Amino acid sequence: MTTITAPFPELALALRGELVTRGDDGYDDARAVYNGMIDKHPAAIARCADTADVVTCVNFARENRIDLAVRGGGHNAGGLGIADDALVIDLSAMRSTTVDPETHTVRVDAGCTWGDVDHATVGFGMATPSGIISSTGVAGLTLGGGIGYLARRFGLTVDNLLSADVVLADGSFVHASEKSHPDLFWALRGGGGNFGVVTSFTFRCHEIGDHGTIIGGPVLYALEDTEDVLRWYRELLPSLPEELSGWFGLLTIPPVPPFPEELWNRKACGIVWCYTGDHARADEVLEPVRSFGAPLVVGLQPMPFTALQSAFDGLYPPGLQWYWRADVTTEISDDAIAIHRRFGEMLPTMHSSMHMYPIDGAAARVAADATAFPYRDGGWSGVIVGVDPSPDNREKITRWTKDYWTELHPTSAGGAYVNFMMEEGDDRVRAAYRDNYERLAQVKNRYDPENLFHINQNIRPSGS
Repeated sequence: MTTITAPFPELALALRGELVTRGDDGYDDARAVYNGMIDKHPAAIARCADTADVVTCVNFARENRIDLAVRGGGHNAGGLGIADDALVIDLSAMRSTTVDPETHTVRVDAGCTWGDVDHATVGFGMATPSGIISSTGVAGLTLGGGIGYLARRFGLTVDNLLSADVVLADGSFVHASEKSHPDLFWALRGGGGNFGVVTSFTFRCHEIGDHGTIIGGPVLYALEDTEDVLRWYRELLPSLPEELSGWFGLLTIPPVPPFPEELWNRKACGIVWCYTGDHARADEVLEPVRSFGAPLVVGLQPMPFTALQSAFDGLYPPGLQWYWRADVTTEISDDAIAIHRRFGEMLPTMHSSMHMYPIDGAAARVAADATAFPYRDGGWSGVIVGVDPSPDNREKITRWTKDYWTELHPTSAGGAYVNFMMEEGDDRVRAAYRDNYERLAQVKNRYDPENLFHINQNIRPSGS
């Protein structure tokens, strides 16, 4: 392990928060991230208490020429919130939220999870688009784009971002919005952590369901019905009201209530639905969802939006082994359906899965160059995840994921949603941003020409 000679005792004295270094009690806990497959040993972890701490850490890393990583919720697929021998800016102590019910906005500190935000907003009958697991960090999901239950109706998370406060590579602090640093604001909406450390976000909120109560849950089918379900789903989804969204998955039915015991550990396919519209119309809107095929489980029911958002938190606690591969697809072809069926039969562990999240409706009405997130021509963001609690199964889950992706990739649009990517190289980063990449590189030139913020899906400054 590299010996770092940077003056960390001086940094510790300059911080309001805590600095954890190698050999300190709690170091292993402090360096742990969501993906248990990631085992990195940073030189120090700064648990920042406020924006001033973030500025201090950015300046320290730049002046001492030490790698800098930034961690919000720690959910990043590739573990890019941490790195060997780096200084880690840990934002998890910065977790305040402020809802303004009159303007329908919420201001969120960068250490918040989506559970924090949902708790604050749903109490007012509102939500802002996010993902599907409430323990996910706000910062990472937002900066990559933000795809989840509300995207069809209200757009991606970045489409609802109104402003952000950012510490830049030179240590300065700016407010980015459509009117202030608009080029930076454009890049933050999908360009990841390449341009600075965002310390707070302000989002637009929307009224959902009946005072925050939605109708949602899974409808599960036998695995042998996969082809029929996918053909029906690909035709049905674009015709549905945008108040109803559903993502498709291949899965193993968890061996826990409320699933019937006779279905435990059975491989299946299914769709998790979320209806956020008028409950008086729910029976009419949900009729085609309830009536199709011969489902094993119909779990649709009224619930607080917070309940649906957190439904998978218990199944996927921190520390599991994860291997991810992903692509965006504009259509679900018959060739792709055959591949999904075959690899569904080979699901290697109970936690392993494949998900497809729709990018249509409001999300597809945004121009491809309006934000850094480029995949606005409809379709789905797909992700294949090999997951298991035991490191002994690392090779098994990794091999299944890679083989599945290799066969499926030719049916894709060529690139992936950056939040679903491991460390996959420059070509994959470029494919993720399509025609927006060169503009992102120009913004990088202006705000981080020395590439201080490079432990991410990195956009290199032009010419580097």
